[in-house]
Amino acid sequence: MEKNKQKQSISRRGFIGTSLGAAAIFNIVPRHVLGGPNFVAPSEKVNIAVVGTGGQGRSNIRHLFNEPEAQIIAVADPMESVNLDNFYFKGMGGRKPVKAEIEKNYQKKTPNYKCAEYEDFRIMLEKEKAIDAILCATPDHLHAYVSVIAMRNGKHIYCEKPLTHNIREARLVARVAKETGLATQMGNQGHSKEGIRQTVEYLRDGAIGEVRETHSWVPAGRWNPGLTGYPKDTPAIPAGLNWDLWLGPREKRPYHPAYVPVAWRDFWTYGCGALGDFGCHDLDSAVWAYDLKAPETVEAHSAGFMSNEIAPYGETCVYKFPAKGKRPPMTVNWYSGGLQPPRPDYLPEGMNLPRRGVLFVGEKGIIQCDGAGGAARLFPGELRKSYKKPAKTLRRSEGHHKDWLNAIKGGPKACSNFDYAAQLTEITLLGIVALQAQKECKWDAENMKLIGCDRSDEFINGSYRKGWEVV
Repeated sequence: MEKNKQKQSISRRGFIGTSLGAAAIFNIVPRHVLGGPNFVAPSEKVNIAVVGTGGQGRSNIRHLFNEPEAQIIAVADPMESVNLDNFYFKGMGGRKPVKAEIEKNYQKKTPNYKCAEYEDFRIMLEKEKAIDAILCATPDHLHAYVSVIAMRNGKHIYCEKPLTHNIREARLVARVAKETGLATQMGNQGHSKEGIRQTVEYLRDGAIGEVRETHSWVPAGRWNPGLTGYPKDTPAIPAGLNWDLWLGPREKRPYHPAYVPVAWRDFWTYGCGALGDFGCHDLDSAVWAYDLKAPETVEAHSAGFMSNEIAPYGETCVYKFPAKGKRPPMTVNWYSGGLQPPRPDYLPEGMNLPRRGVLFVGEKGIIQCDGAGGAARLFPGELRKSYKKPAKTLRRSEGHHKDWLNAIKGGPKACSNFDYAAQLTEITLLGIVALQAQKECKWDAENMKLIGCDRSDEFINGSYRKGWEVV
């Protein structure tokens, strides 16, 4: 069969199984580039396609508008348009409104600028040969599927957090990133802030002495109060939504507005609850500062109703990490749904913990920061006044998207590349696995087994509809 016929014969559902061969068949980067195959010359724009144009996809696009070397040439989403006014994003999302916003932005300088649009990102990859990179902002259950296909077809990839929906996927995505050598970045934007670098440098410098416990908390809870599982009624699918394509790797289920948009996070099949939504932001500084790998044990408990189908209104989670080198054993605590750690005595009178934040408890004092990379605050006041700030030892970021673009052009790896992002995601997802047990469980990292948890497979190995396997 001739190459052109081979290219046309790739089925939508069979795409992932043939993507390794497809990467060799497609001549998708025809121009000479610097930095090796698939890398973009510093003088050229990076042609980006966005997969997932809901609120977070739209937010990423607006950030890319501020990067002169980025050029968005295509979008893909099963949803034509969606009203986001009931959520914090506001306004309209979906491929048609977002396509219009992209064209309006670029037409300021290029009057006839056009952005291609597709329902199915796999068709987009076949047809849009100029794509250099993919930004994935789909629901969690599609993150690994999109990322693996993109990388195996020579595309640099930025994927929203959590990097994947289960632990096996996290390890797979990290391995494929290493094999392909492409530029990767996870969307935990706080990792690029000055505040998190300052926090990590303070901790490594011993600013508060030996640290044995950390706490991270968020107010986030449920989007669907009152539900005890999947909705039972079956309203009509809205015009312009390819529901089967939205389900992707998941088994067929009737459409319901409780899932789309945004509120899919409540359902274990598609999202990972509050911990999955915020863990890669607010566990980040502890994992980075102390290079935390596999915990010995994990214990999690739900706050309010939780079932096999739907996430709780809140949760607590305790990770216990073994000592490593000069670092003592470390206990990392997580809270959501309005739960918080006890107020530290080191705080000045009248000051309380913020609604969202991170706390490091040391032998000499505490460091408290706002979530997602907020600046470090040292307490007590006497320690803050006497402490001499350490030299800056961590490479500073030019911006989360900028770091990724620099890596695409042959620069240093992006700060939250998939090697680190997979490690952080695995720790986050372990808490969700432990929620199924509601007791302390031992983690066998080598064999990917949470000992003591019978209902662990969905968030460790996952389950897939035939033809949508992530391999």
